[in-house]
Amino acid sequence: MAVSMETRAPYALIGLFVLAAIGAVFGFVFWLHNAGGFAERTIYRVRFENTVSGLLTGAAVLFNGIRVGEVTDLALNPGNPREVMATIAVAASTPVRVDTEAGLEFQGLTGVPVISLRGGTSEAGTSASTKDGPSVLVADSAAGQSMTEAARQALRRLDLLLADNSGDLKSAIANLNTFTGALARNSDRVDSILSGLERMTGGATAKPVATTYDLTAPRSFPQRDKRSSDKASKSQLVVAEPTAVVALDTQRVIIGPELSGGPTLDNAQWSDTIPKLLQAKIIQSFENASYLGAVARPVDGLTPDYQLLIDVRDFRVLPSPAETTHPVAHLEFSAKILGDNGRVVGSRTFSADVVVQDVSAPGAAAALDAAFRKAATDLVLWTVGVI
Repeated sequence: MAVSMETRAPYALIGLFVLAAIGAVFGFVFWLHNAGGFAERTIYRVRFENTVSGLLTGAAVLFNGIRVGEVTDLALNPGNPREVMATIAVAASTPVRVDTEAGLEFQGLTGVPVISLRGGTSEAGTSASTKDGPSVLVADSAAGQSMTEAARQALRRLDLLLADNSGDLKSAIANLNTFTGALARNSDRVDSILSGLERMTGGATAKPVATTYDLTAPRSFPQRDKRSSDKASKSQLVVAEPTAVVALDTQRVIIGPELSGGPTLDNAQWSDTIPKLLQAKIIQSFENASYLGAVARPVDGLTPDYQLLIDVRDFRVLPSPAETTHPVAHLEFSAKILGDNGRVVGSRTFSADVVVQDVSAPGAAAALDAAFRKAATDLVLWTVGVI
């Protein structure tokens, strides 16, 4: 029995020693964390006039975002239950001034509260401790108010505002219902008023979509003798885009200025500008005649034997000449044929007039189309004859 007691005694001493060592380590770490180790500390008190929910002893103290100390004590003010006194220990080198602002900040996703010290001017005196105790910093009155509390207060104020003005709100909604009902009952009148205002201010209604007209390439051509046909069938012709003055480089179906007091053709247009449209239809006319080996535009890459140059001089509806009482559709253009050496091998001016029976957009377009067919037929026959 005596041997057993002597054996257990060292184990008890060893256990006590281990517990004491662990407690000393924890105590040292706690002291180092809260008292700042061996660095010199200055004690301040921060007075909060509102709740400091979540703030704990040991929480960090930040100065302009930099950790300078810890909270060492939290206590209620016996003289004013609304106030909380927090004792903080910060590094002695921290530039705490009389005008330094104190408050609470919430850090991280969990919103851990810390005491924050901000600003202060270099001209202001230091906030040093006195013989009566540590210097007291007064926190902002809104410090400690969380976003939830702020939202709750805002909603409370909004509810109070609505409650105080409920009668006016009901009256405004009733007036709005009356006004919208009157608008619904008089919607036709409102439309007419708006239309009148639009006309008065020059905001005309949308321009109607113009009717598009096209030219027709002639298809009927006389038979050529075999000798001429054989020679022409081996020739290749390029038709350049016709040149024209600016007034004719348009899609409009043009009426001469002498007829300006007559009908208007603003709602009529060609399918393309006049020079481009004439080029396309002249090429199609040569293809319909089947006199030449090939006819194309310059951009088609054809190596031509001849080149046809056209200058459009007129393509519009003119007043009636002496021999008729109706206006006429007049087309006039000059044509030149260039050989592969660049020399002019033929030149001629073509014109055609067709009486406009119906002075309207369809009538004018039909007459101009007939004039083009006559001139295009003459152009094809003359060109093949020159070649």
